[in-house]
Amino acid sequence: MLDKIVIANRGEIALRILRACRELGIKTVAAHSEADRDLMHVKLADESVCIGPASALESYLHIPAIISAAEVTDAVGIHPGYGFLSENADFAERVESSGFVFIGPKAETIRLMGDKISAKNSMLKAGVPCVPGSNELLDDNPDDNIHLARDIGYPVIIKAAGGGGGRGMRVVYSEGALLNAISLTRTEARSAFNNDTLYMEKYLETPRHIEFQVLADNHGNVVHLGERDCSMQRRHQKVIEESPAPNITEQQRNKIGERVCKACRQVGYRGAGTVEFLYEHDEFYFIEMNTRVQVEHPVTEMITNVDIVKEQLRIASDEKLSFNQQDIRLVGHAIECRINAEDPDSFLPSPGTITHFHSPGGPGIRVDTHLYNGYRVPPYYDSMIGKLIAFSNDRDSALARMCGALNEIVIDGIKTNIPLHKEIIKDMAFRKGGTNIHYLEKKLRMK
Repeated sequence: MLDKIVIANRGEIALRILRACRELGIKTVAAHSEADRDLMHVKLADESVCIGPASALESYLHIPAIISAAEVTDAVGIHPGYGFLSENADFAERVESSGFVFIGPKAETIRLMGDKISAKNSMLKAGVPCVPGSNELLDDNPDDNIHLARDIGYPVIIKAAGGGGGRGMRVVYSEGALLNAISLTRTEARSAFNNDTLYMEKYLETPRHIEFQVLADNHGNVVHLGERDCSMQRRHQKVIEESPAPNITEQQRNKIGERVCKACRQVGYRGAGTVEFLYEHDEFYFIEMNTRVQVEHPVTEMITNVDIVKEQLRIASDEKLSFNQQDIRLVGHAIECRINAEDPDSFLPSPGTITHFHSPGGPGIRVDTHLYNGYRVPPYYDSMIGKLIAFSNDRDSALARMCGALNEIVIDGIKTNIPLHKEIIKDMAFRKGGTNIHYLEKKLRMK
């Protein structure tokens, strides 16, 4: 087992990693910015190192500072969490070449799966269904792109090959708008990702977002932990997630799960990862793979009783998975609400000091957060401040528990999106299950 690791992240995921390390007897180093000296995991870590000022570019995204933190504390590994450098192949390579263990996939795997075209081709080789579209990058020839769009059929979506987080995408409904959309998306991709390569796919108009959680060790063992439904989204950002996905059969789960595991074996995948699909008319279409732990991993943990973060640490210690696919049983239902420090109507960030925090409790309720009374939410980072998870025997009772927990939680001193979650949980279409990825956007526009 790893002796000591640097936690190269902040907030609730940093605290989540610290707790997993404690259970495994791993010492922890909290690498934090100047603005994050008062984070809960910084207070609880065995050691802490300030890696720079508040700006993420000068701290959590500053590779030399993070590696230096590992060097000065004699750590042996670095856990990137999610966001920041977690899917940066150059960072993973620098960590390994500096003599430390990167707690995640190999750099070449991150590069392979981070490029949407190479990822798609890898999935096709394993028999994983993909959205119809270009299997190569778009060139600068207008006629070629016009003919490609005609072959695919409108509407199409133009995507940045190195994109993510809902950016670098543009839907095109007619041939007259195609070339301008390609030009605008290329400019946006160059600015946002320093990579202006694009590809084109069929735009599915009413899909759900279904993703499969996988774990893979260094010895060729790959297991999937079932699927999550992450269709409740705003501006391509997930708001509520649940597992298992409503109205997905065991036969569908097994079929896609087996192909996902096959693809991971073929690319030599290592660690935790998530394979994301659009699901429409009973068909799955691969869209991308996230080569890190997901924000929504707790819902999978609740229904499988597998600690995904501890498994990441065991895999990084070169241990074999202690279970096989036949050992995985999906029991009950879990729902997660992402709690953000933001105005529930305007969605503008709401930093400030927490004057009173009360965490809900009771059977089946889990709260992953770094909040405490007197903590000041800084304005420099992502607005997510916690995750509220409800688990029960079935979906209806999990929804009932979530309603109770949302009414019980208290976060004073700042605005949060808790009122939005209360509204969604009571929404009849959501309670029925199977809403598509555009449902919430349309609902908010009608308010």
